[in-house]
Amino acid sequence: MPTSFFDQLEEARAFYAQQVPSVIRANQFADALFHWLFPVSDCEGDLPVSAQQAILQSTLEQLLRPLASQLSASPEQVAGLFFDQLPKIHATLMEDASAFFRYDPAAVSVVEVLAAYPGFRAICIYRLAHQLHLQGVPLLPRLLSERVHGQTGIDIHPAASIGRSFFIDHGTGVVIGATTVIGNDVRIYQGVTLGALQVDKSLATTKRHPTIEDNCIIYANSTILGGSTVVGHDSVIGGNTWLTSSVPPYSVVIHQPQITVRSKPFEEPINFVI
Repeated sequence: MPTSFFDQLEEARAFYAQQVPSVIRANQFADALFHWLFPVSDCEGDLPVSAQQAILQSTLEQLLRPLASQLSASPEQVAGLFFDQLPKIHATLMEDASAFFRYDPAAVSVVEVLAAYPGFRAICIYRLAHQLHLQGVPLLPRLLSERVHGQTGIDIHPAASIGRSFFIDHGTGVVIGATTVIGNDVRIYQGVTLGALQVDKSLATTKRHPTIEDNCIIYANSTILGGSTVVGHDSVIGGNTWLTSSVPPYSVVIHQPQITVRSKPFEEPINFVI
């Protein structure tokens, strides 16, 4: 008798349960970990901080169990090392939050940044996912990064390397590829893409994305492509710029619009039909 569709789904469920962490639980873990690290966003918890940590660590161990055969240590050891690194990650994130307050004229306090800025939330989950990536954890870092991608519209691959005091203003549409390297004190605005010159599976293990050195500013909707493209330190990339080659330190790169002045006004009003 042929296998029914429902039997196939049951078999698929059993298979994935042994191979893939629960996406729903991973989403919940990402949110809960953010709120635990920065309780300004969820300050009404009934449990002590230490008890919350125990629950979060147990949740991470459960998420890691389907991946156990691909880990270099047991799920318990991997989760333990991850939580051991959290004080260092938290300190780095507070430097990021200070950068938001320092560079955004609209920010009235660091507390506002922690509670309300999507760019900061995206950086937070990136740094947590990146730590799991550094520990050799497959798949789960991507689940965490995709959670915050859906929440903020900011897509940072967990394998990217990003320095201290990183600032993303507004943020929607920002894309930072897997082999991107970003230095310290870099500022990025909405719609910026740090991507590859070509999409080719054979290049999966090569550096495909650009390097942004220290103290650079990249304004809105700029696109910088290529693994050999280096933006030298203390450079400014103006809005709507398309860059596929390196520029030296202290460069100012500006997209120059074409402006045409009419000789006389239009005789009739312009109707824009969408």
